Order: sequence, then C-alpha cells, then structure tokens
Amino acid sequence: MSSAPLIGVLALQGGVREHLGSLVHAGAHAIAVHSLEDLEAVQGLVIPGGESTVMSKLAIQDGLIEPLRAARATGLPMFGSCAGMIMLANRVSDAREDQEFIGGIDIAVRRNAFGRQVDSFEMDLEVQGIGGTAFPAVFIRAPWVEEVGSEVQILSTIAAGPRAGTIVAVQQGPLLATSFHPELTGDIRIHATFVEIVRQYA
Repeated sequence: MSSAPLIGVLALQGGVREHLGSLVHAGAHAIAVHSLEDLEAVQGLVIPGGESTVMSKLAIQDGLIEPLRAARATGLPMFGSCAGMIMLANRVSDAREDQEFIGGIDIAVRRNAFGRQVDSFEMDLEVQGIGGTAFPAVFIRAPWVEEVGSEVQILSTIAAGPRAGTIVAVQQGPLLATSFHPELTGDIRIHATFVEIVRQYA
C-alpha cells in the first residue's frame, strides 16, 4: 500500500470537511464519499458526527446502507465519531424503530447520553495508543458506551466526576469509534491512529 492511503469520509451529513482536513494532516489522501463508486475506491472510511437518525435515513435513501454493511463485513477499516459511533454499534438502546445501522462493533450505546446541545462540553482524556499528553475531547450531544463485548478494546474512559468510568472510545479490529469529535480539536492524533489502522488492515 502507498504510504498515504486513500480514506473517505461518508458525506451524508455532519463534519465532513473537518474530517477531510484532519486526515490529510495525518498523512492520508482523503475524499468525500457520496456514492457506491466512491465507497469502492477507498481503503478506509470515516463516519462523521451529525444526527444518527438523519444519517440512517439518508443512507437508506441513497442506497448505501447495504453496501456500507458489506464493506464493513469484508474488512474495510472504519472510524465513527459521535453519530458515527452509533452507526457502527451492534446495539443502540434507544434507537428509533426505523433506524438502521452499519454495525460491526460489539457494543451497546445510548444516543444523546450526555444531554442536549446546551450540555456540550470539552474534557481532557487519556486515550490508549495515541501517545503524548491528554486528548482535548469535544462532546456534542454525544453517545456513550453501556456494554462492550469480549473482543472490544476500551481505549478511553472518563476518569473523574459524576461520569467517571464512562466508556468513550473503543476499537475492535479495523473498527474505531469515539463518543467525541476529534475533528474539531486541531489535534490529529486519533486520525493518525486511524491512518495506521488503514495501513495495517487495508
């Protein structure tokens, strides 16, 4: 593989531009994924934040939900942030009946678990594998992880306060997910971690 893999950002909704910029700074080539042809071209895929119910609806309307599931099942590395974590979860405790997901990570998540938009916050987190100082995580209407399967690696939990012990970053093989928005921080270490996952698995 090229030292600069081609990584897509699913461009249905959410912070597409911010993820594209972070991926480029982390050493990847990056494109917005609008179609099946785009999806088939990439070596890894980011599912950005946004609104998971809207993202699900658009993926179904655009005929992408089954190709996304198929790509994940055949080993395409994927990274989901915030709503993207919900899309990659095998179980969503408070999903709408008409929601559909990509799945793949053996976790149960709760949507909007940290509260509404006005409850958004920032917090420094220790994240396994990224090295250096704590990561400046941004939480916006974020989910959290309520259960993990035996093959899921927990990368970060909230260390203190009323939410201490809450799981906010996980990895299972080529699938990575965070409750928070690393693309909004200017810190590219989590994107760089995903680039390395793509190099390893793609």
